[in-house]
Amino acid sequence: MPPAVQETVRELVDLSPVLTRLGERFTAAGFEVHLVGGSVRDALLSAGSGGGRGAGTVPGDLDVTTDARPEQVLQLLRGFASSTWNTGIAFGTVGAEVGGVRLEITTFRADRYDRESRNPEVAWGDSLVDDLARRDFTVNAMAVSLGPDRTVTDPYGGLGDLLAGRLRTPGTAVESFADDPLRMLRAVRFVSQLGLTPVDEVVEAMTSLAPELGRITPERVQVELSKTLLQHSPRAALELFVATGLADVVLPELSALRMEIDEHHQHKDVYSHSLTVLDRAIALEEADPDHESPDLVLRLAALLHDIGKPATRRHEPRGRVSFHHHEVVGAKLVRKRLQALRYSKEVVEAVARLTVLHLRFHGYGRGEWTDSAVRRYVTDAGDLLLRLHKLVRSDCTTRNRRRAAALAATYDSLEQRIAELSAAEDLARVRPDLDGKAIMAILGIGEGPDVGAAWRFLKDLRLERGPLDPDAAEAELRAWWATRHG
Repeated sequence: MPPAVQETVRELVDLSPVLTRLGERFTAAGFEVHLVGGSVRDALLSAGSGGGRGAGTVPGDLDVTTDARPEQVLQLLRGFASSTWNTGIAFGTVGAEVGGVRLEITTFRADRYDRESRNPEVAWGDSLVDDLARRDFTVNAMAVSLGPDRTVTDPYGGLGDLLAGRLRTPGTAVESFADDPLRMLRAVRFVSQLGLTPVDEVVEAMTSLAPELGRITPERVQVELSKTLLQHSPRAALELFVATGLADVVLPELSALRMEIDEHHQHKDVYSHSLTVLDRAIALEEADPDHESPDLVLRLAALLHDIGKPATRRHEPRGRVSFHHHEVVGAKLVRKRLQALRYSKEVVEAVARLTVLHLRFHGYGRGEWTDSAVRRYVTDAGDLLLRLHKLVRSDCTTRNRRRAAALAATYDSLEQRIAELSAAEDLARVRPDLDGKAIMAILGIGEGPDVGAAWRFLKDLRLERGPLDPDAAEAELRAWWATRHG
């Protein structure tokens, strides 16, 4: 390893008083102790690129490996760590917090995996090199000693792979992925996170072992999928996800889009269109200083907004293809798939609502919507309105510049009308002009379903006609009640 690169990694350790003190503590007791994992990888990446991301910083969470056994680690941390936890101690990992830095300290391991459960048959090791051999990829199989020599260990060529933009496994890819299929999703993520390209052996192993991903719990799959989507440019990673068949196992609705021809014949298929919508949504999100970024809800909606198309595909005269009501079907499929992946209820409902609303704008025409229709658009979107704006704009991917400009101008006019009505009527908080107590007093009724029905009538009236004064609202309520109970 070039001396300059070694020096950069040593400086990373020296930047952290916690790592320095940890190294002194373990070394004095006669143990090896090494920093491993992403922090070493990112320091090397920074050194190899001449600085940039990650240069001169120490992550808040650090992975450390040692030849000390777990009980010895706990003993060494006594009086040094402010807190420790042993939830992973069966696998040789002791967690600790020292000086505000979280550490995971794991004993050298030489595991064999139970390929049914994915759980390793834990065996302690005595060799750093053997421990590094069991890691997922060569770029993560590097270590720097926390002892006084600060030796950098790279037995599997991780630095060369990192600088060449390659993604390889320390051993054979088939063995690695058969041991732990989740590593295939990590490979997908590293394409977007690190800009690495898997070597042919890795791609072939991912393709042949894709069905093994079914052994992984939905929660673990969801975490990796989300991490991939939250990167700056996830498109290449998602293309690998689909091309290798991994998506067929955990997100088959995405793969199915490759078969569907876009009805406007402007895209190779709906799958490519969906990736383009995702690209555009990310660009709008990142360009908006007021929009929290990265935004998982917006990105999931952009990726999945058209997944109802395969089920609604119809061949029309003159070779046309239609997907009527695909937004409604798509919202149902979104709920089912995201629930299966154990996303939170809030995320599921937000993505489903954006999916069902993403086409409504196309009924706006050249501005023919009434004020009532604009109010309903805003009210139905609720706190998702700003995300809906970005999704709809991203979905307009026509290559016809004149049409694209017309669509953008039309949406500009809709946003202007929303702003004008909001200023006049506070659309974000549309409520009936009479509350439940007033309804009961006017109609002389007690609590019950009639109050709810009356409230919904007044809410619809408010959306249709805008704000009413109390006398007008009462007159409308009495007329509705008379008709209902005439």
